Amino acid sequence: MTQPPAHAAPAPEALSPSTLTVLRTLTVAAFVVILNETVLVNALPPLMDSLHVDERAVQWLSTGFMLTLAVVIPTTGWLLQRLGTRGAFRLAMSLFLLGTTINLLAPTFTILLIGRVVQASGTAVMMPLLMTTLLTLVPPNARGRVMGNVTLAMSVAPALGPAVSGIVLQFLGWRWLFALVLPIALAVFLLGSRGLRAAGIPEPSGPRPRLDGLSVLLSAVGFGALVYGLAEVGGAGSRSGSAPLSPAPIALVVGALGLALFVWRQLSLQRRSTPLLDLRVLSHRPYAVAVALCSVAFMALMGVMILLPLYLQNVRGLSVLQTGLLLMPGGLAMGLMGPRVGRWFDRIGARRLVIPGAFMVLVALAGLVASTLGAPWWSFLLCHVVASIGLALMFTPMFTGGLASLPPHLYPFGSAMIGSVQQVAAAAGTALSIAVLSWRQSAILADGAPAVEALDGGVRAALVVGVVLAVVVAGIALLVRDPAPEARDEDEQERHTAASLG
Repeated sequence: MTQPPAHAAPAPEALSPSTLTVLRTLTVAAFVVILNETVLVNALPPLMDSLHVDERAVQWLSTGFMLTLAVVIPTTGWLLQRLGTRGAFRLAMSLFLLGTTINLLAPTFTILLIGRVVQASGTAVMMPLLMTTLLTLVPPNARGRVMGNVTLAMSVAPALGPAVSGIVLQFLGWRWLFALVLPIALAVFLLGSRGLRAAGIPEPSGPRPRLDGLSVLLSAVGFGALVYGLAEVGGAGSRSGSAPLSPAPIALVVGALGLALFVWRQLSLQRRSTPLLDLRVLSHRPYAVAVALCSVAFMALMGVMILLPLYLQNVRGLSVLQTGLLLMPGGLAMGLMGPRVGRWFDRIGARRLVIPGAFMVLVALAGLVASTLGAPWWSFLLCHVVASIGLALMFTPMFTGGLASLPPHLYPFGSAMIGSVQQVAAAAGTALSIAVLSWRQSAILADGAPAVEALDGGVRAALVVGVVLAVVVAGIALLVRDPAPEARDEDEQERHTAASLG
């Protein structure tokens, strides 16, 4: 579709001081909590030695975090309506502080995993809170610019996690990953609570929506069993023989059944009450395409992020510091691209950014596979930077354009849906990567190869799966369409109408 010329777009509206205060507060808080989604990725090898667990167990520190996000995020639409911005902020930061404290003091792997779950519960509330507040307060012709800055929290924080942990672990133990975060999170909580109160954010009024307990249960069973089943598939590759009654297929069937019942429950509630997650958001094509693209992209991204530290440290012999420094430029590139991509999106739309970004990710992941055949260390650096730039070109336009295509009353549900599906996809990508790695590694070991050679082959096979996922991402990117100028005008008019009605 032909794009309108840049000068035809209305000038971005200036945001009020109170709006800027709210957005800055939530962005800083989101950066702090989302950083912890991947801060342990680079710490997995030291944690395996310290807590005496294997790859299958330790990957649950990442998979469990993402699974908790997927289970809790569907409830955030209800939480935001019931608690309001200030209440949801206090809940999110309180849970995050509690989880960080548990992690800091955890004597065993089990306690550490519990702390990660509590941490993730706070993160799950913060992400949709930031997105919904942005869509509510920021006019459409300025959303790309503002979302570009928010990308620092939504995309750069998890990208920087391995780099930050690598630097910390080079000089300090793994507990310092939480000891250094704890006072920062406490300061954000205190200053953020004061800032939101001073900004005059109104508390919710009128009847409060009820939480449907059956929906929460079905969501937890469906997502939980599905990801558990994927993780068990990964473990099956590292076990010789086959158990007479493997839990993996049973878990996958239970997960699929739970999700089917969850969808049925939401469709039923839509007709007579308020659903936990309003599935009518998927009837909007731009939003549905955005959900599909972001989900598959996160499957590929999280799989690669858990594979690279294992490969670079255990096959190439890099230290945790060297690994962190090698991965840092990609995160910085994504951060520098975020605001620029946001401005481009406001001018030219999503399609001209998303398609090149998808093909950049595909080329970069194919380059990583080739690099494992003996390429020098800088080839991993180059491929990681190219992939990060490609992801920046995709995520800001997809998050912004997909959510903006919804009517305002569906913003909370749209934020909850895209966050939940995205995290399940990320957890599935992690589990799938470990599954392929374990399967291939076991096969090579059975042929009598050394352990390092087996891990090398396992990682390479898992990276090939990432390339296949990148091909799917590129195909979905071709479906992206930009709204006509008239649709943007209608969006602006609907926003002003909603604001005038309170």
